[in-house]
Amino acid sequence: MYQNGQPLTEDAHFNDHIGRDIPVQIYLQGTHNDIGFVQEVMLDYVKINEVFYRRDQFIFLSRPGY
Repeated sequence: MYQNGQPLTEDAHFNDHIGRDIPVQIYLQGTHNDIGFVQEVMLDYVKINEVFYRRDQFIFLSRPGY
């Protein structure tokens, strides 16, 4: 199980969140940008809420129970 606020960096982390419907919170430069469910994982992007977020630009945090 993932801890609330745990950073997601690996493909396996994102894929676990797809399979378990665990929400992910997205930050850009320390500011909350979005929260939602992972729809797709690619080498450079993560698709959440129909938006593609660059993995090297944003921070993704696990939010189980949100």
